[in-house]
Amino acid sequence: MSGQFVGKVALVTGAGSGIGRASALAFAQEGAKVVVADVATEAGEETVQAICQVGGEASFRETDVSRADHVEALIQYVVTTYGRLDYAHNNAGIEDAAASFIDYTEEQWDRVVSIDLKGVWLCMKYEIIQMLEQGGGAIVNTSSVAGLIGAAGGPAYTASKHGVIGLTKTAALAYAKKGVRVNAVCPGVIETPMVTRFAKTPEITTMLTKLEPIGRFGQPAEVAAAVIWLCSTASSFVTGVALPVDGGWVAT
Repeated sequence: MSGQFVGKVALVTGAGSGIGRASALAFAQEGAKVVVADVATEAGEETVQAICQVGGEASFRETDVSRADHVEALIQYVVTTYGRLDYAHNNAGIEDAAASFIDYTEEQWDRVVSIDLKGVWLCMKYEIIQMLEQGGGAIVNTSSVAGLIGAAGGPAYTASKHGVIGLTKTAALAYAKKGVRVNAVCPGVIETPMVTRFAKTPEITTMLTKLEPIGRFGQPAEVAAAVIWLCSTASSFVTGVALPVDGGWVAT
């Protein structure tokens, strides 16, 4: 690693596992101090331990991104602990319930949208406030290929991930001249606990693999590499982008 983020501070939500953990580790390996946020305390602390084991510096903050008071307190914690916030990866999210469009309940809808869409908006709101005060920063939101294409199932998840891209573009345009860049990554089928929960049989695993022209599941570290690039000076002329990291899925 280049150590390009030495002296910088990164925040990763949903960092207790999967893409979020890989992203937190990648930021630390590039020299950033990392705040790990998640609703799962044990998993979040495990990510902190993993960072410390590779010589990085990190701390954990339990956070429900669907609650404004939690998110505001999270950003205050970041600034109080490390003095600033340079990078944020808004990754916290949950999968959709197994129900058809017409059988989907209002409770299911509200739960997914409150975390996967409202949670991203709340994080961006308080992150941008801080970044404007200090003169700039970079934000990456986790959308999905489900934010770029439609699907017969998962109405709240698909709507939320499309919404994340809309929020990303709106914020990118609003703050393009104020030093805050905002982009999104759109993962395909990535080998994470979320995908494992869905791929319960060899048949489902085979079906998911066939969606990927590259012929395999992606790895969390491959998405994390895109996040790091979008936060780095190498992408200084990139904002408002929804970047597929999907093995070619949306190209089909």
